[in-house]
Amino acid sequence: MEFFEVYDQYYGRVRKFIAAWVRDDWAADDLTQETFIRAEKNLDTLRDESKISSWLFSIAHNICQDHFRSLQRTSSKECEISEAKEVFREAIVQKKLEQGEMSACVQNVVRTLPESYRDVIMLFDIAELSHRQIAEILDTTIENVKVRLHRARKELRALLEKKCTFEVDERDVLVCDPLVQIQGEK
Repeated sequence: MEFFEVYDQYYGRVRKFIAAWVRDDWAADDLTQETFIRAEKNLDTLRDESKISSWLFSIAHNICQDHFRSLQRTSSKECEISEAKEVFREAIVQKKLEQGEMSACVQNVVRTLPESYRDVIMLFDIAELSHRQIAEILDTTIENVKVRLHRARKELRALLEKKCTFEVDERDVLVCDPLVQIQGEK
């Protein structure tokens, strides 16, 4: 398989996956580009072309992990990053996503899940990968992926019921808004 075929076939899905992780369009563009640069350099090492999707999303997943580790190490800019994230969160909560996508409220709740749960939800629901592909990326069994996904959705449902309200907007799209916290309640 030639690189440009891989790029054309997977760019949109990889970009969407990374954007859901980093929640920053500029960073998502950079990390998507880095994913495809690494893929192009290592395409000849791929032994089984049928596993190209999981191989590519594994690269994207690792690049996202590297990105977050590098943000954590940058202690001098930690305050600026924290402020930027807060401004970004506020903007996202106000913006309703297009039909078929999770609203910002749901994305924020997903981010509070433990990493093992968050990973399987992002890979399954955002990247639209199969259980087998996710198992390959996370180096685990298909059964474990299914169990994690079930538990993640159960925990996500409980958190959403506790932290959000749902309604249908004028476009007939189900949207989620965070519950306004009552003064004195934590």
